[in-house]
Amino acid sequence: MELRQLAYFVAVVEEANFTRAAARLHLAQPGVSAQIRQLERELGEPLLDRSGGRVTPTAVGEAVLPYARAALAAVEGVRETVAEFTGLLRGRVALGMVSGATADRFDVASLLADFHDAHPTVEMALTEDTSERMLAALRGGELDIAVIGLADEPPPGISAQLVLDVPLVAAVAPDDPLVAPPGRTELPPTALRGRPLISLPPGTGLRAVLERLCAAAGFRPHIAFEAGSPHLLAQLAARGLGVAVVPALPADAARAYGLRTLPLAGEPRPRGRIALVWRSDGPSGPAARAFLELLRAALR
Repeated sequence: MELRQLAYFVAVVEEANFTRAAARLHLAQPGVSAQIRQLERELGEPLLDRSGGRVTPTAVGEAVLPYARAALAAVEGVRETVAEFTGLLRGRVALGMVSGATADRFDVASLLADFHDAHPTVEMALTEDTSERMLAALRGGELDIAVIGLADEPPPGISAQLVLDVPLVAAVAPDDPLVAPPGRTELPPTALRGRPLISLPPGTGLRAVLERLCAAAGFRPHIAFEAGSPHLLAQLAARGLGVAVVPALPADAARAYGLRTLPLAGEPRPRGRIALVWRSDGPSGPAARAFLELLRAALR
Protein backbone atom coordinates (compact mmCIF):
# COMPACT_ATOMS: atom_id res chain seq x y z
CA MET A 1 0.00 0.00 0.00
CA GLU A 2 1.36 3.41 -1.01
CA LEU A 3 0.39 6.87 0.13
CA ARG A 4 -0.23 7.97 -3.43
CA GLN A 5 -2.84 5.23 -3.80
CA LEU A 6 -4.65 6.56 -0.73
CA ALA A 7 -4.45 10.09 -2.15
CA TYR A 8 -5.94 8.89 -5.46
CA PHE A 9 -8.71 7.03 -3.62
CA VAL A 10 -9.64 10.12 -1.54
CA ALA A 11 -9.61 12.35 -4.62
CA VAL A 12 -11.94 10.03 -6.56
CA VAL A 13 -14.36 9.85 -3.63
CA GLU A 14 -14.40 13.64 -3.26
CA GLU A 15 -14.84 14.25 -6.98
CA ALA A 16 -17.18 11.24 -7.53
CA ASN A 17 -15.48 10.85 -10.90
CA PHE A 18 -12.17 9.39 -12.12
CA THR A 19 -11.62 12.00 -14.83
CA ARG A 20 -12.14 14.97 -12.51
CA ALA A 21 -9.97 13.37 -9.84
CA ALA A 22 -7.17 12.81 -12.36
CA ALA A 23 -7.40 16.44 -13.50
CA ARG A 24 -7.21 17.61 -9.89
CA LEU A 25 -4.14 15.43 -9.33
CA HIS A 26 -2.59 16.50 -12.67
CA LEU A 27 -2.37 12.87 -13.74
CA ALA A 28 -3.71 10.71 -16.56
CA GLN A 29 -7.02 9.02 -15.75
CA PRO A 30 -5.90 5.46 -16.64
CA GLY A 31 -3.01 5.73 -14.21
CA VAL A 32 -5.28 6.81 -11.34
CA SER A 33 -7.71 3.99 -12.12
CA ALA A 34 -4.91 1.40 -12.29
CA GLN A 35 -3.42 2.44 -8.94
CA ILE A 36 -6.78 2.23 -7.18
CA ARG A 37 -7.45 -1.21 -8.66
CA GLN A 38 -4.03 -2.31 -7.41
CA LEU A 39 -4.95 -1.01 -3.94
CA GLU A 40 -8.26 -2.92 -4.07
CA ARG A 41 -6.47 -6.13 -5.09
CA GLU A 42 -4.05 -5.74 -2.20
CA LEU A 43 -6.88 -5.19 0.28
CA GLY A 44 -9.01 -7.92 -1.25
CA GLU A 45 -12.16 -5.78 -1.39
CA PRO A 46 -13.60 -3.21 -3.84
CA LEU A 47 -13.44 0.32 -2.43
CA LEU A 48 -15.43 2.06 -5.16
CA ASP A 49 -18.75 1.38 -6.84
CA ARG A 50 -18.31 2.19 -10.53
CA SER A 51 -21.72 0.93 -11.69
CA GLY A 52 -23.66 4.22 -11.66
CA GLY A 53 -23.18 7.61 -13.26
CA ARG A 54 -21.25 8.73 -10.16
CA VAL A 55 -18.40 6.86 -8.55
CA THR A 56 -19.27 6.22 -4.89
CA PRO A 57 -17.46 4.39 -2.10
CA THR A 58 -18.60 0.91 -1.20
CA ALA A 59 -19.34 0.02 2.41
CA VAL A 60 -15.69 -1.00 2.77
CA GLY A 61 -14.61 2.20 1.04
CA GLU A 62 -16.68 4.28 3.49
CA ALA A 63 -14.99 2.49 6.39
CA VAL A 64 -11.50 2.97 4.90
CA LEU A 65 -11.99 6.64 3.93
CA PRO A 66 -11.38 8.27 7.36
CA TYR A 67 -8.20 6.22 7.83
CA ALA A 68 -6.95 7.22 4.38
CA ARG A 69 -7.59 10.89 5.15
CA ALA A 70 -5.91 10.56 8.54
CA ALA A 71 -2.82 8.96 6.96
CA LEU A 72 -2.53 11.76 4.40
CA ALA A 73 -3.06 14.39 7.10
CA ALA A 74 -0.36 12.79 9.24
CA VAL A 75 2.15 12.91 6.38
CA GLU A 76 1.30 16.56 5.72
CA GLY A 77 1.71 17.24 9.44
CA VAL A 78 5.20 15.70 9.34
CA ARG A 79 6.13 17.91 6.39
CA GLU A 80 4.76 21.05 8.06
CA THR A 81 6.52 20.28 11.34
CA VAL A 82 9.86 19.85 9.60
CA ALA A 83 9.23 23.01 7.56
CA GLU A 84 8.41 24.93 10.73
CA PHE A 85 11.63 23.85 12.41
CA THR A 86 13.75 24.66 9.37
CA GLY A 87 12.07 28.04 8.89
CA LEU A 88 10.68 27.17 5.47
CA LEU A 89 6.94 27.68 5.63
CA ARG A 90 4.82 25.54 3.34
CA GLY A 91 1.14 24.93 2.87
CA ARG A 92 -1.85 27.17 2.19
CA VAL A 93 -3.38 30.21 3.87
CA ALA A 94 -7.08 30.95 3.26
CA LEU A 95 -8.24 34.42 4.32
CA GLY A 96 -11.83 35.67 4.16
CA MET A 97 -12.95 39.30 4.31
CA VAL A 98 -16.19 41.24 4.29
CA SER A 99 -16.25 43.66 1.39
CA GLY A 100 -14.72 47.05 2.13
CA ALA A 101 -14.47 46.27 5.83
CA THR A 102 -10.95 47.45 6.48
CA ALA A 103 -9.89 49.25 3.34
CA ASP A 104 -9.10 52.37 5.36
CA ARG A 105 -7.26 50.48 8.09
CA PHE A 106 -4.66 48.43 6.29
CA ASP A 107 -3.56 47.42 2.82
CA VAL A 108 -4.45 43.73 2.62
CA ALA A 109 -2.98 43.40 -0.88
CA SER A 110 0.42 44.55 0.35
CA LEU A 111 0.30 42.25 3.38
CA LEU A 112 -0.53 39.27 1.18
CA ALA A 113 2.18 40.21 -1.33
CA ASP A 114 4.84 40.77 1.35
CA PHE A 115 4.06 37.44 3.00
CA HIS A 116 4.14 35.67 -0.36
CA ASP A 117 7.50 37.28 -1.20
CA ALA A 118 8.93 36.05 2.11
CA HIS A 119 7.40 32.57 1.73
CA PRO A 120 6.96 31.83 -1.99
CA THR A 121 6.09 28.17 -1.38
CA VAL A 122 2.93 29.15 0.51
CA GLU A 123 -0.29 29.23 -1.51
CA MET A 124 -2.36 32.32 -0.64
CA ALA A 125 -6.14 32.58 -1.11
CA LEU A 126 -8.46 35.54 -0.47
CA THR A 127 -12.26 35.43 -0.67
CA GLU A 128 -15.06 37.90 0.11
CA ASP A 129 -18.34 36.74 1.63
CA THR A 130 -20.85 37.51 4.35
CA SER A 131 -19.77 37.29 7.98
CA GLU A 132 -22.21 34.45 8.65
CA ARG A 133 -20.88 32.24 5.86
CA MET A 134 -17.26 33.00 6.72
CA LEU A 135 -17.79 31.97 10.35
CA ALA A 136 -19.20 28.66 9.09
CA ALA A 137 -16.21 28.25 6.74
CA LEU A 138 -13.84 29.04 9.60
CA ARG A 139 -15.42 26.39 11.83
CA GLY A 140 -15.43 23.91 8.95
CA GLY A 141 -11.75 24.47 8.14
CA GLU A 142 -12.27 26.03 4.69
CA LEU A 143 -10.87 29.33 6.02
CA ASP A 144 -7.93 29.83 8.37
CA ILE A 145 -8.57 33.49 9.23
CA ALA A 146 -11.36 35.96 8.50
CA VAL A 147 -12.19 39.65 8.91
CA ILE A 148 -15.90 39.87 9.69
CA GLY A 149 -18.61 42.14 11.06
CA LEU A 150 -19.60 41.22 14.61
CA ALA A 151 -23.11 41.78 15.92
CA ASP A 152 -22.44 39.86 19.16
CA GLU A 153 -19.58 38.26 20.99
CA PRO A 154 -17.78 35.66 18.85
CA PRO A 155 -19.33 32.18 19.05
CA PRO A 156 -17.71 29.43 21.14
CA GLY A 157 -14.47 28.14 19.67
CA ILE A 158 -13.72 31.42 17.86
CA SER A 159 -11.21 34.03 19.05
CA ALA A 160 -11.38 37.65 17.92
CA GLN A 161 -9.38 40.85 17.84
CA LEU A 162 -11.41 44.01 17.26
CA VAL A 163 -10.30 46.08 14.27
CA LEU A 164 -13.05 48.69 14.21
CA ASP A 165 -15.65 49.65 16.83
CA VAL A 166 -17.65 52.78 16.00
CA PRO A 167 -21.26 54.00 16.42
CA LEU A 168 -23.74 53.34 13.64
CA VAL A 169 -25.19 56.38 11.90
CA ALA A 170 -28.04 57.14 9.55
CA ALA A 171 -26.60 58.77 6.42
CA VAL A 172 -28.94 60.78 4.19
CA ALA A 173 -28.94 63.45 1.52
CA PRO A 174 -28.63 66.99 2.99
CA ASP A 175 -32.27 67.88 2.25
CA ASP A 176 -33.73 64.75 3.88
CA PRO A 177 -36.40 65.61 6.50
CA LEU A 178 -34.68 63.33 9.03
CA VAL A 179 -32.03 66.02 9.59
CA ALA A 180 -34.46 68.96 9.37
CA PRO A 181 -35.23 69.53 13.09
CA PRO A 182 -32.60 72.05 14.30
CA GLY A 183 -30.35 70.86 17.07
CA ARG A 184 -31.10 67.17 16.52
CA THR A 185 -27.99 65.25 17.62
CA GLU A 186 -29.19 61.65 17.31
CA LEU A 187 -31.90 59.67 15.57
CA PRO A 188 -34.34 57.39 17.41
CA PRO A 189 -34.81 54.03 15.68
CA THR A 190 -38.55 54.73 15.35
CA ALA A 191 -37.68 57.46 12.82
CA LEU A 192 -36.64 54.68 10.41
CA ARG A 193 -40.10 53.09 10.40
CA GLY A 194 -41.47 53.01 6.85
CA ARG A 195 -38.40 54.69 5.39
CA PRO A 196 -36.52 53.02 2.50
CA LEU A 197 -33.30 51.76 4.07
CA ILE A 198 -29.95 51.03 2.43
CA SER A 199 -27.95 48.28 4.10
CA LEU A 200 -25.41 45.52 3.77
CA PRO A 201 -26.88 42.09 2.83
CA PRO A 202 -28.26 39.53 5.31
CA GLY A 203 -25.54 37.53 7.02
CA THR A 204 -23.42 40.61 7.77
CA GLY A 205 -22.83 41.95 11.26
CA LEU A 206 -24.16 45.41 10.42
CA ARG A 207 -27.39 44.00 8.98
CA ALA A 208 -27.93 41.91 12.10
CA VAL A 209 -27.52 44.99 14.32
CA LEU A 210 -29.97 46.99 12.16
CA GLU A 211 -32.63 44.25 12.21
CA ARG A 212 -32.27 43.84 15.96
CA LEU A 213 -32.56 47.61 16.48
CA CYS A 214 -35.75 47.83 14.42
CA ALA A 215 -37.26 44.77 16.11
CA ALA A 216 -36.68 46.36 19.52
CA ALA A 217 -38.51 49.46 18.24
CA GLY A 218 -41.46 47.32 17.13
CA PHE A 219 -41.17 47.20 13.35
CA ARG A 220 -39.47 45.36 10.49
CA PRO A 221 -37.02 47.41 8.41
CA HIS A 222 -37.96 48.21 4.83
CA ILE A 223 -34.75 47.38 2.97
CA ALA A 224 -34.90 49.13 -0.39
CA PHE A 225 -31.30 48.60 -1.48
CA GLU A 226 -28.62 46.08 -0.52
CA ALA A 227 -24.95 46.28 -1.45
CA GLY A 228 -21.78 44.61 -0.23
CA SER A 229 -19.73 47.80 -0.30
CA PRO A 230 -20.16 50.60 2.29
CA HIS A 231 -18.91 52.99 -0.40
CA LEU A 232 -21.89 52.11 -2.63
CA LEU A 233 -24.29 52.42 0.32
CA ALA A 234 -23.08 55.99 0.87
CA GLN A 235 -23.43 56.84 -2.82
CA LEU A 236 -27.01 55.55 -2.94
CA ALA A 237 -27.95 57.59 0.13
CA ALA A 238 -26.32 60.73 -1.28
CA ARG A 239 -28.60 60.47 -4.34
CA GLY A 240 -31.67 60.52 -2.09
CA LEU A 241 -32.61 56.85 -2.57
CA GLY A 242 -32.99 56.11 1.14
CA VAL A 243 -31.36 56.11 4.52
CA ALA A 244 -28.01 54.28 4.66
CA VAL A 245 -27.17 52.66 7.98
CA VAL A 246 -23.38 52.61 8.11
CA PRO A 247 -20.50 52.88 10.58
CA ALA A 248 -19.76 56.50 11.54
CA LEU A 249 -17.98 58.43 8.80
CA PRO A 250 -15.28 61.05 9.36
CA ALA A 251 -16.65 64.55 8.77
CA ASP A 252 -14.54 65.07 5.64
CA ALA A 253 -15.69 61.73 4.18
CA ALA A 254 -19.36 62.61 4.77
CA ARG A 255 -18.84 65.97 3.05
CA ALA A 256 -17.07 64.27 0.13
CA TYR A 257 -20.09 62.00 -0.37
CA GLY A 258 -22.50 64.91 0.07
CA LEU A 259 -24.13 63.29 3.13
CA ARG A 260 -25.54 64.36 6.48
CA THR A 261 -25.19 61.82 9.27
CA LEU A 262 -26.85 61.35 12.65
CA PRO A 263 -25.86 58.76 15.27
CA LEU A 264 -28.55 56.17 15.93
CA ALA A 265 -29.91 56.23 19.47
CA GLY A 266 -30.33 53.11 21.55
CA GLU A 267 -29.38 51.46 24.80
CA PRO A 268 -26.75 50.29 24.35
CA ARG A 269 -25.94 52.54 21.41
CA PRO A 270 -25.76 50.42 18.21
CA ARG A 271 -22.25 50.01 16.95
CA GLY A 272 -20.49 48.72 13.88
CA ARG A 273 -17.74 46.30 14.82
CA ILE A 274 -15.21 44.62 12.56
CA ALA A 275 -13.00 41.87 13.96
CA LEU A 276 -10.17 39.60 12.93
CA VAL A 277 -11.27 36.07 13.87
CA TRP A 278 -9.72 32.61 13.94
CA ARG A 279 -10.39 29.24 15.54
CA SER A 280 -9.47 29.32 19.22
CA ASP A 281 -7.29 26.24 18.85
CA GLY A 282 -5.35 28.18 16.20
CA PRO A 283 -4.91 27.67 12.45
CA SER A 284 -3.73 24.14 11.72
CA GLY A 285 -0.62 24.93 9.66
CA PRO A 286 2.54 26.94 10.43
CA ALA A 287 1.98 29.21 7.42
CA ALA A 288 -1.50 30.21 8.58
CA ARG A 289 -0.24 30.73 12.13
CA ALA A 290 2.55 32.98 10.88
CA PHE A 291 0.17 35.00 8.71
CA LEU A 292 -2.25 35.38 11.62
CA GLU A 293 0.54 36.92 13.70
CA LEU A 294 1.33 39.29 10.86
CA LEU A 295 -2.32 40.39 10.62
CA ARG A 296 -2.67 40.77 14.39
CA ALA A 297 0.37 43.05 14.46
CA ALA A 298 -0.86 45.10 11.49
CA LEU A 299 -4.30 45.60 13.04
CA ARG A 300 -3.20 46.14 16.63
